[in-house]
Amino acid sequence: MTTKTVGELLEINQRLLTAISQADWDVYQELCADDLTCFEPEARGQLVEGLPFHKFYFDLEADRKHSQNTMASPRVRMLGADAAVIAYVRLVQRLDAADVPQTAAIEETRVWQKIDGRWRHVHFHRAPAAH
Repeated sequence: MTTKTVGELLEINQRLLTAISQADWDVYQELCADDLTCFEPEARGQLVEGLPFHKFYFDLEADRKHSQNTMASPRVRMLGADAAVIAYVRLVQRLDAADVPQTAAIEETRVWQKIDGRWRHVHFHRAPAAH
């Protein structure tokens, strides 16, 4: 595992999180494989495949207030030259309805695969952080 590759993966993962927080569907779609799979609270325990499930939430959130995403203690594990897993707690800072700052913690594991020379997001698992 090279420091350059780890840095590149962390940078692209942060770009993905920024796209999510800004409801930037074009960037999200660019970074994700068409057959992206996930387990997340919104899926109610089901494995979801494909981008349409996620597009629904992007469309709902197009007018959301600014938020900031921070990866706390990210760990990158290379699974070969063309695959990697990143695990971290995502801290999401935003203002609530009364403009009071709030921070949420979410446990995330994201799988990246190099496809046709580009890193693509292929799977993730997201859950509220344990308190």
